[in-house]
Amino acid sequence: MTRPATARATLVGLVLAVVAAGAGVLGAAAPAQAAGYRYWSYWQADGTAWTYATEGPATARPADGAVHGFRFAVSADSSDSSKPRTAPDFDAICADTAPKPGSKRVALVVDPGTAADAPAGERPPAPRTVCARVPGDATAAEALARVAKPLRYDGNAMLCAISGYPAKGCGEQVAASGGTPAQTADGGSDGDGGPSMGVVAGLAVLAVLGAATYWRSRRRAR
Repeated sequence: MTRPATARATLVGLVLAVVAAGAGVLGAAAPAQAAGYRYWSYWQADGTAWTYATEGPATARPADGAVHGFRFAVSADSSDSSKPRTAPDFDAICADTAPKPGSKRVALVVDPGTAADAPAGERPPAPRTVCARVPGDATAAEALARVAKPLRYDGNAMLCAISGYPAKGCGEQVAASGGTPAQTADGGSDGDGGPSMGVVAGLAVLAVLGAATYWRSRRRAR
């Protein structure tokens, strides 16, 4: 084989090696997605912070002045559930609802979450806050039903939809969200934490240019 042919063969080998290595990095860098569930989580205010509720809204009986929240998202369990994005502020939410004997006011934060957590073909409505006036012995579920119909429950009394969102599904298992957003080829990420194919292609181009420079310098040296 002649030297030019050998050089070309070496160059091709370098390019293929870089592409293969880049593909390997692409696969290795992508973290495995943990299984999660898409559902409405239930929260109660502890002062100015949200805490995950230890009982369901159908049994919780908030006092006058309480703030309760609902957040739709994908999460594996209560330890990584997404909190409502609106701060629990009773005075702000119920500012226009005066106290009334025989009833109580419950401030509610309803956060349908982000598009990344929405079921296919659905778009989450905007988050909202509302002050529910209900009888003194009303549950959180009854307060929610007063201001956010229609509600949908499954056969196990799990809250599936608030104000009709989502239109279907209830606690189904899905791939957990939370990865970095996808970027364009020049951004360096394909949405799963690894480099994009654009980055791999760029590495191959650099290999071509580097190898070509190397063989030109060899010819000049001779």
